[in-house]
This record gives sequence, C-alpha cells and structure tokens, in this order.
Amino acid sequence: MYASTVRGLLVRGMLAGLIAGLFAFAVAYVVGEPPVRGSIAVEEAAAAQEAAPATGAHAGHGGDAAPDGAAEEEEELVSRPVQSTIGLATGVLVYGVALGGIASLAFSFALGRIGGFSPRATAALTGAGAFALVYLVPFLKYPATPPAVGNPDTIGQRTTLFFLMILLSVLLGLGAIILGRRLAPRLGNWNATLAAAGGFAVATALAFLVLPDNSDAVQPGFPAALLWEFRIASLAVQLVLWTVFAVVFGVLAQKLLTTRTDNTEATAQQQAPALG
Repeated sequence: MYASTVRGLLVRGMLAGLIAGLFAFAVAYVVGEPPVRGSIAVEEAAAAQEAAPATGAHAGHGGDAAPDGAAEEEEELVSRPVQSTIGLATGVLVYGVALGGIASLAFSFALGRIGGFSPRATAALTGAGAFALVYLVPFLKYPATPPAVGNPDTIGQRTTLFFLMILLSVLLGLGAIILGRRLAPRLGNWNATLAAAGGFAVATALAFLVLPDNSDAVQPGFPAALLWEFRIASLAVQLVLWTVFAVVFGVLAQKLLTTRTDNTEATAQQQAPALG
C-alpha cells in the first residue's frame, strides 16, 4: 500500500511539475526574453566595435578582403526564434517535470514527520523549502547572469560553483530539519524551529565566505539595469514554478491521500464483522 501511494504521489508530482512548467514558461517568455535579447544586442554591439578597427585596416590597403584563414562567424545551429519558443518551452517543461518528481518524493518523506500538517500544508512547505534551498540561497551567492555576459573561459568553473552551492544549501537545510526535530522535545517546537533556522543561517553565511566569488561573471561596462532586469525575471520564473507546483500538487495529493484513507477505513469496517 505504501509503495503504491508513493508511486501515485510521484505521478501527480510530475503532472504538477508539468503544469507549473507551463506557467513558468509563460513568465520566462514574457518577462525573461526581453533582457536576454537585450544582452545579446549588447554582445553584438561590442563585437562590432572590436571588428571595426580590423575592417578599417583592410580598407586602408585598397579594400582587400580579409586574409585567408580568418575566423568567420559561426552559424547558429538553432535560430533565436526557435531558442526562445520551442527550445525554451522544452527546457522549462522538462525541468518542471523532473523537479516535480523529486519534490513529490521529498513530500512523501516529510508527510507526518515535520508536524501534524495536512497534505496541502505539507505540499506548501515542501514547495517553499525547495524554492529556498534549490534556488534562492544559491542565487544570493551566485546570481543569475544573461547569456554571453561572463568570461566564456570560466563558465565551467562558475557552473561547478553554482551546483556546489545548491548541494551545500540542500544538505544544510536537511541538517537544520534534523536539528529542529532533536531539539523540539527539550525546547518546544517554536524555540527548536528558531534555533534550527539560526543554525542554518550561520552555516550558510560561513559557506558564502568560504566559497569564491564570481569575479568575472559579468563583463565590465555591461548595463546594470539590464542585468538586474534579467535577475529579477529569473527569480520570478522560479517563484512562479514552485508556487504553482505547491498549489496544484497540494490539491492532487490531498485528494489521493483522502481517497486512500477513506478506502482503508471502509475496508476495515467491512472486515470487522467477519472478524467478530
């Protein structure tokens, strides 16, 4: 029975993630695409300025063409219209389904273990915790940057640091939950929660100090307003994704678990006379 319930929650979590992904895609397209196009325009303008002196030098020698072997601009394998529509939708939807499945498993573990909350309330807490640990805390250390902004030579290092921060955030969050549960019998639920939250904040601050900064994540001269517009849009996409997931999954999980409970009670009542 437990395995079938977890399987049912997993399917509903993936469905809720798909629905949340649709809403997140709409926000990403409407709010996130303008700063992405703006950053690409800034990159193209900078590239044109760098190419201008070389063009002038060739023109001064009688307008000769660029020498053989000169690097030519590579053609895009996928056009920008496709990237901003089908490509963006595919990425966000797959992301939503995957995280929805993982969050549903976390919900299955948390249900009944973090207090006497209903499935809807547990789903809301799971969504809020996932948003904070998986995105918000790492975002505070390594804010999102639009494409073609940072040094391309360090993109691997920057990606590694970001995922390392996600891992640390999740581990510290789990540690805070365990600490709060162990302190609750002695301090009470409220004081234990405050102590666990304080410990998480201190440990996170130490992680921020130990991990290196992304000093080359943004090229000098990039418009600050455009950068923050992209970061706010990125934050909005994640907030919408996890909010919609929490609401939809909470409804689906509540309905599933209520039905399973009612069926279990009905079966027990039917078997009671036979046992008697």
